[in-house]
Amino acid sequence: MTDRRAFTAVDLGASSGRVMVGRAGNGEFDLTEVHRFANRPVRIGGNLHWDILGLYREVLDGLRAAGPEPVSVGIDSWAVDYGLLDGQGGLLGNPVHYRDTRTDGVMDEVRAEVGARRLYDVSGLQFLPFNTVYQLVAAARTEQLENAETLLLIPDLLTYWLTGEIGAELTNASTTGLLDVRSRDWAHHLTSLLGIPQRLFPPLRRPGDHAGTLRPDVAAETGLPETLPVTAVASHDTASAVAAVPATGDRFAYISCGTWSLVGVELPAPVLSVESRTANFTNEAGIDGTIRYLRNVMGLWLLQESIRTWGGADLSALLAEAAEAMPFRSVVDPDSPEFLPPGDMPGRIAAYCERTGQPAPRSRAETVRCVLDSLALGHRAAVRQAARLSGREIDVVHLVGGGSRNELLCRLTADACGLPVIAGPVEATALGNVLVQARAFGVVKDLGEMRALVAGTQPLRRYEPRGDESAWASAAARVGLG
Repeated sequence: MTDRRAFTAVDLGASSGRVMVGRAGNGEFDLTEVHRFANRPVRIGGNLHWDILGLYREVLDGLRAAGPEPVSVGIDSWAVDYGLLDGQGGLLGNPVHYRDTRTDGVMDEVRAEVGARRLYDVSGLQFLPFNTVYQLVAAARTEQLENAETLLLIPDLLTYWLTGEIGAELTNASTTGLLDVRSRDWAHHLTSLLGIPQRLFPPLRRPGDHAGTLRPDVAAETGLPETLPVTAVASHDTASAVAAVPATGDRFAYISCGTWSLVGVELPAPVLSVESRTANFTNEAGIDGTIRYLRNVMGLWLLQESIRTWGGADLSALLAEAAEAMPFRSVVDPDSPEFLPPGDMPGRIAAYCERTGQPAPRSRAETVRCVLDSLALGHRAAVRQAARLSGREIDVVHLVGGGSRNELLCRLTADACGLPVIAGPVEATALGNVLVQARAFGVVKDLGEMRALVAGTQPLRRYEPRGDESAWASAAARVGLG
């Protein structure tokens, strides 16, 4: 390794964003948060939008707070959502939020027209109603889309505003449903079939590619040099998180746990079987030609939205009470469609339980226990399916991201999966963002060295399984997660 160098990671999640400075080299690796901010959607004219200009302002504030020490900047975010640019590079309206209802029913229409088999064989992407392909079909014949010259996913849009350079980073592009999973290029035959203009899709970048340097106005506003490079990282936040999984070898599953739980394995090639399509597993691009073979589980959204509905709550106290509550009194399928939109999550959970002949939670603690038991069941089902469909043997589960702080969820996941769970690092996405930049600058050599650096420097906790398999199997059968 070379001497330590500093890198700025802009990490945007669906509910909050942060700007971190990571320092790596000489066997050391640390991360400092310099700016954190909320990411709150805005409803306008009946549609739910991202406040993209507000997010960009926060990014600039974060770059200013990071100061002149970092030698590069990288941006990652959630997937699928995009901004449209006109011929002069101006933004045509605020990006629409993936939880907006404009795509209701569109996925089924596209599958009927094109065929689920054909869609999956091209992109390898799981069928989710908010995928970019369905958003674009929903936007067909709108004035915005007809006037658009370029489509940029969220990290690419922010990179464009910082540098003036247009491009699309591969790992995020692979979540659109419009990338050919084999060739790793835009699937123009599919976009033509769907009537989506081919002009929208810019040249692709790979993680580690140079994406430009700061525009003069950005440099003046942040106090940073115009020569500061912006590096394309694994800009889908899950791809960055998986890059920072502290694994040795390949016999591991990962759960990147936050608002969503992304559960899967890392493979050298996609799995495009009928069984994989039926199970709704996705094949998304990772770094170094890898495939993130995974399935979305609804994740901590159920808990976050419950707490929001309650007007806030002491989470630590709730988790302590939930740990003492009766296990499996009530469970839900966390991926049931009624849990996707914002709203009264505790009420929806109670209604689900009553509809399925289970007792509704009687208290907030029982609601939390229901959520966490259910998420552990979702993790269990996805880990087992990933192993079976891919043929990959699994010895350990790495749970990274914000969910790794939740001791009860980690313990329940180990019990449910019947496998050891290694929890951490919490800031896996930002760490992966920094590591890709560090490798581009020669600080680390390869993916193995990146992961070894995480394992050797970040706090991790191991949970051994201790659960009753028959009890988990019985609970899973109640909600069809066996």
